[in-house]
Amino acid sequence: YNSSQETSPESTAVSEDLSLGSAPQLLANFKPQESEKSNAVDSNETDLKRLGDEAHVTAIQQLCRICGASFKMDQQNRSYPVHGPVDSETQDVLRRRERKVTSWPELILKVFKTDVRPDVDTIHPTRFCHNCWTIMNQKFSHNASEVYFPHNQAVEWTPHSAACNVCHSSKPWGKRKGAPQLNPNKVKKRKTRPEFVKKSKTPSIQWKSNKALNQMKDSCKKIHLDTNLLVVDYPSDFVKSVSCQVCEHILSDPVQTPCKHLFCRICILKYIKLMGCYCPSCKYPCFPTDLTTPVKSYLSVLNTLLLKCTVSGCDEEISLGKYSHHISKHKETKGKEAYAHINKGGRPRQHLLTLTRRAQKHRLRELKMQVKAFADKEEEGDVKSVCLTLFLLALRARNEHRQADELEAIMEGRGAGLHPAVCLAIRVNTFLSCSQYHKMYRTVKATTGRQIFQPLHALRNAEKALLPGYHTFEWRPPLKSVSTRTDVGIIDGLSGLNRSVDEYPVDTISKRFRYDVALVSALKDMEEDILEGLKAQNLDDYISGPFTVVVKESCDGMGDVSEKHGSGPAVPEKAVRFSFTVMNINFPNNNGPVRIFEESKPNSELCCKPLCLMLADESDHETLTAILSPLIAEREAMKTAELLLEMGGILRNFRFVFRGTGYDEKLVREVEGLEASGSIFICTLCDATRLEASQNLVNHSITRSHGENLQRYEMWRSNPHHESVDELRDRVKGVSAKPFIETLPSIDALHCDIGNAAEFYRIFQLEIGEFYKNSSVTKEEKKRWQATLDKHLRKRMNLKPIMRMNGNFARKLMSKETIEAVCELVPCEERQAALIELMDLYLKMKPVWRSSCPAKECPELLCQYSFHSQRFAELLSTKFKYRYEGKITNYFHKTLAHVPEIIERDGSIGAWASEGNESGNKLFRRFRKMNARQSKFYELEDVLKHHWLYTSKYLQKFMNAHNNLKNQ
Repeated sequence: YNSSQETSPESTAVSEDLSLGSAPQLLANFKPQESEKSNAVDSNETDLKRLGDEAHVTAIQQLCRICGASFKMDQQNRSYPVHGPVDSETQDVLRRRERKVTSWPELILKVFKTDVRPDVDTIHPTRFCHNCWTIMNQKFSHNASEVYFPHNQAVEWTPHSAACNVCHSSKPWGKRKGAPQLNPNKVKKRKTRPEFVKKSKTPSIQWKSNKALNQMKDSCKKIHLDTNLLVVDYPSDFVKSVSCQVCEHILSDPVQTPCKHLFCRICILKYIKLMGCYCPSCKYPCFPTDLTTPVKSYLSVLNTLLLKCTVSGCDEEISLGKYSHHISKHKETKGKEAYAHINKGGRPRQHLLTLTRRAQKHRLRELKMQVKAFADKEEEGDVKSVCLTLFLLALRARNEHRQADELEAIMEGRGAGLHPAVCLAIRVNTFLSCSQYHKMYRTVKATTGRQIFQPLHALRNAEKALLPGYHTFEWRPPLKSVSTRTDVGIIDGLSGLNRSVDEYPVDTISKRFRYDVALVSALKDMEEDILEGLKAQNLDDYISGPFTVVVKESCDGMGDVSEKHGSGPAVPEKAVRFSFTVMNINFPNNNGPVRIFEESKPNSELCCKPLCLMLADESDHETLTAILSPLIAEREAMKTAELLLEMGGILRNFRFVFRGTGYDEKLVREVEGLEASGSIFICTLCDATRLEASQNLVNHSITRSHGENLQRYEMWRSNPHHESVDELRDRVKGVSAKPFIETLPSIDALHCDIGNAAEFYRIFQLEIGEFYKNSSVTKEEKKRWQATLDKHLRKRMNLKPIMRMNGNFARKLMSKETIEAVCELVPCEERQAALIELMDLYLKMKPVWRSSCPAKECPELLCQYSFHSQRFAELLSTKFKYRYEGKITNYFHKTLAHVPEIIERDGSIGAWASEGNESGNKLFRRFRKMNARQSKFYELEDVLKHHWLYTSKYLQKFMNAHNNLKNQ
């Protein structure tokens, strides 16, 4: 070099070599020419320092910023920039783990605790290797305990100096944090190397590693088989393919690395622990979590290799798969030449019950094959019976007769444990929550030592078959505007509701089943009853139908159901339930329809299946319409379709007839668009006004219908004749809103009984105060009459005063004993006789509309009903004219005018009442308190599910059998 900075051929060669990464060796041999002048020497030293810095920068760019490994160690030479956004694959991993890291510096800081943001390009590498990239991906795609980093600490990089470790080694590396500082004068004497660079180890480290490997190979001789035991003289390449590349023995529990090399599991794990996380054959990065089991075809070839027995005196040739079983037969083994079987991995032999299921299957494989061969030969392949018999004999031999008796009971099909469905029936009928049942299950199991009750997961599996959405079915033709999916469970009652800004806000929570799915589940629950009905009617089991299913629909508000717990939106603390009951199933025959099923207790809460629950007020017409409209649309679609359902192994056809009779008068007027109960149009069955009904108490007929109400609503809406409000109201007979649910004109027997009892309660008060003499009395006097009556009834009949008439009070009030007690307060004997006759007539009429089948239960009273009603009406218009002149109550009108016509049409009134739905109100409160999650969003779903299970006939049979056994 000269002062003009001309480049000599030697410097050109050096720069070319620097670009190839060989500058450190050239710089080590470089010496300036002695013939140059002294001033040129300083310039040459500066150039030399500059070239050294450039060579240093070039060299470190071939190293990993994090671990210091050379990129040449990776056969594919993969590397990634330290600065910048993460790649797409890593971004996907982070997104799945919900991590917000988006750049490599942040990720490196989280994983390796190394801050690369203040890096300088002349000191620090700008890229990192694929091995570190894999560690970062595994860190966020697996548990942290499964991620292995081959170094204890990351590399710390220092500026270039005379004692630079990067420039004075063929495999450069950085300085580790916490490592002792190297003396520059002793750099050449102490050439330290990183732990993971295997080819450049110092002699001491190399000697220690070789010693550890030799010790590992010696230990493997005791547990692994040598290749010299192979019977066939296989080619050397084949022998190498079936032997471990670490211990050079035949593979035992082989595993495969990502680079497709094979090793014994214990050998590769020990090697990684001693030497680092890379493959011994090709130095490709390999972690314990990357090891996989070879393909089955290779394992089958490996297990068929024939080996010589190592026991002296035994000349048998055994396949590798059966070698351990063969060796275990030898009672005595001599010296180290014998191969004593130890569990895979060299672990001590463990007890059979402490092994995993896979290890148990492996150890008992030969025994299983022998038992299977015996069962195929002697017991027609019944392996289970052979194993149970062996177990039974073993227990008897050890005098463990209690366990043997339990096993024998299981073998005979009368196991000690209860069936999951029985446990579910017990839980549902005793209103146990999940935690309460689980506590009982654990207590019984710990006390008796036997699993009498089944765990909760078994109960949940039993639930699935009983809840709607489990069975498959088909409709012909397909239901209009209804999905063809059959696996639909509990859905949101507001689903499918189109909302807009201008619409009425629906602030409610509702859960329901799809109507058709619920009907299918109810029919499958009654499958045994339907098949028994076919046999009882001497009909063939293979009849496919069509069967006609008559369904009673009920809907009623449950009043105040407020609770002190729960979170969610501010919804009304009133609830409404829509339910249905399968009343009967008929089969058409030549001689008329044959009834193959009839509900014996149509007014029981056990047969009234819930369909929809909502937290809403029944008086809220808009909310009620929004929630029930999809349900009614499904019902209308089912009227004209036919259900195809497999029952008893045969595809059968069902048609449905819906009868909306389980509504009280308030709800009937709500859904049929009629005016409220105080309207002058007194009846929901006929067009009579209150005045007409009081003048003609008996002679009326049913004239109203759902179709006629729709026509009257259109007339009310359009007013085609341009009439006044009063004229139009008289024309439409009280229809003022659009009917949206079709109801059958009928009488609700339960509310009829309650309404009539309330009217008798008022008559008693008026008779006590002799209202017939003086009608101008104050409210205080009427309250005094009521207090007198309440006090006397409480003393004589134990009837506590109530704020509102209910069914229990009505039943006790309407009796002969009560009227006798009331007559004690009536001063006039003539009025006493009139009251007694009025009550007697009512008690004779009441069974006709309350009984489920009056033609069978009270035929005489049914025939005399017209006479009794005429006499009852005569008493009202004469003896009690002071109250019924020009007016009459709604239910008295229905009782006197419409009962015979309804019974002639339907055969009964009591069977079609809403009593079952009313009885379910207390179930709602109890399920909500005991079995539901404490949140408004989920409690309705839990209550609906448990209420449905409570009405399951399949579960009721278990409870009935239990009650019958208890009574015996």
